[in-house]
Amino acid sequence: MCKNNASEEKRTYTVSEVAKILDIGKSSAYNLVKCNAFRTIRIGKTIRIPKKSFDAWLNSLENQKGE
Repeated sequence: MCKNNASEEKRTYTVSEVAKILDIGKSSAYNLVKCNAFRTIRIGKTIRIPKKSFDAWLNSLENQKGE
């Protein structure tokens, strides 16, 4: 496998990172995953959330709030 450069931007989030970003509990973050709020990638038992998908979902919520 290739090593990531430290300067590369992170392309995925963990469920814990999403919970921290949104300031919610991990169980609430897992509920968002379960209801397909954004795209997820499963690697074995590990769940990763693509940053672009998460950011698009979050931006759509912010746009709804402004309407």
